[in-house]
Amino acid sequence: MSLSQQGILEGVWCTRGGVVESVHQVHAVVATSSGRVVAGVGSPDWMTVYRSAAKPFQAIPLVTDGVVDRFGLDTEELALAAASHNGEPEHVSVAERILRKVGLPVEALKLGPHPPLRPEAAESLFRSGGALTPLHNNCSGQHAAMLGLALVNGWPVETYLEERHPLQARMMEEMVRFTGVRKEEIRTMQDGCGMVAFGVPLRNMARSFALLGEASREEEGPARILEAMGSHPHMVGGTGRICTALGRATRGRIIGKLGAEGVYGITIPSEGLGVALKIQDGGIRAGDAATVRVLDLLGVLDTEEAQALEVFRRCPVHNTLGERVGEIFANFTLEP
Repeated sequence: MSLSQQGILEGVWCTRGGVVESVHQVHAVVATSSGRVVAGVGSPDWMTVYRSAAKPFQAIPLVTDGVVDRFGLDTEELALAAASHNGEPEHVSVAERILRKVGLPVEALKLGPHPPLRPEAAESLFRSGGALTPLHNNCSGQHAAMLGLALVNGWPVETYLEERHPLQARMMEEMVRFTGVRKEEIRTMQDGCGMVAFGVPLRNMARSFALLGEASREEEGPARILEAMGSHPHMVGGTGRICTALGRATRGRIIGKLGAEGVYGITIPSEGLGVALKIQDGGIRAGDAATVRVLDLLGVLDTEEAQALEVFRRCPVHNTLGERVGEIFANFTLEP
């Protein structure tokens, strides 16, 4: 029996030997900067927590409030400030560089260490006897830069993660502006790294990424953030990560940002569109295939760009012997 004959729901399929073992349901919205929904699948009103997909918006005050200029942050460092990086040596080095520029020690980072997300980087660290530090945390670039934001504005650095801290209020200002949702209606909670996270309907998240692209044409803050992410895609994620692959394949023309629990946001300034995607069960493994599927259906990738993302389009499933035994791929359409 073929896959199409099994009567399985649309979504992201995980197969083994031609049998669908599991299906991840997808919610995705494509919207304009005014909030008009152009296309989608699933529920456009699905309440979605940005998690790290909010980082490009949270990084805007680094430009507008003068952090970049005061401390001389370069574009590589600015890209890492909007990143969820792999913890590879180059990421750790740049995060450390940001801290050095703002004049604070590693201990000022109020986030816990975890092994590098890139397995090879984690193995290399452990084999060398190196110690885990907060710099290995995938959010270290953001936190290091946010300490600079606190210093520029004269805010206390010791309590920067508290929800009532002025820094968190500054982040909220950007989320209100870009989502079009009133402050009182944005859900807030603690993120994995301790920062305040934001929850809005998926349609508003898509609108925020469209507006980010539109604002980048006229405003220095969004323009410099997207330019940095596009110029240094490796800083945004790292080896094997779709954020990096997308930025590299399109030469920064399309910028995407991953969030935990199967969240992804994309800005396509040339088309005036933003995309917000949520894997309902939080399966991160399904997010890459779903993201490329949306871009394919929108027809925004040229032939070369599409080929560069093929590995994410049909992700192989291997057994412990390294043999390919199945694949993960998206099977859904976008409704107008």
